[in-house]
Amino acid sequence: MTPDDRTTERPDAAPLTRDEIAATIARDIPDGSYVNLGIGLPTLVSNHLSPGSGIVLHTENGMLGMGPVAAGDDIDHDLINAGKIPVTELPGASYFHHADSFAMMRGGHLDVCVLGAFQVSEHGDLANWHTGAPDAIPAVGGAMDLAIGAKDVFVMMNLFAKDGSAKLVPHCTYPLTGLACVSRVYTEHATFLTGPDGVTVLETFGTTVDELATRLDVPLRRLQP
Repeated sequence: MTPDDRTTERPDAAPLTRDEIAATIARDIPDGSYVNLGIGLPTLVSNHLSPGSGIVLHTENGMLGMGPVAAGDDIDHDLINAGKIPVTELPGASYFHHADSFAMMRGGHLDVCVLGAFQVSEHGDLANWHTGAPDAIPAVGGAMDLAIGAKDVFVMMNLFAKDGSAKLVPHCTYPLTGLACVSRVYTEHATFLTGPDGVTVLETFGTTVDELATRLDVPLRRLQP
């Protein structure tokens, strides 16, 4: 961001599709970054990275240099990401032990990770492994390691749950994955910054900051140039 940046509101646009959210995230990842994409929606980001960006994708099951999701004749069922989705490899890709992969994650060697979430708090707390429901199957995987080990944590999620409740909240009510770790939240309705100062809206899609303020229980700030 530059001193001239300000919140962009697009009330006449449609909310973003999943692929459009992924493309927005891909645009915001700095060139040359080492990046981990979490299972589920974040996997889509790999399909929108520019070939000349120098971004290197890491997957926690032991691969560096992952390419886009595989399709058709490119599918090799021995070549999968952590979510068991067939992927491609880029020139120079390497493979290593699971323990070495987690050492990369925990050791601060990843610039960005992109994770899904059940909830994100206004100060960047993350809940993405368990809803706390008695019949829910917890699935923490490597999310705790990524949330604490990556230099920047981006979240890709729907802004509202199926019951209409907001997933960007004052305080997480689900079991926490990490405290004050999320820096950006990308949704179909808006992109947000989160942190010690609360929530700042970067862009809106199909709505305005004022309209979102009526649906969210967190104070919303605008970027001021």
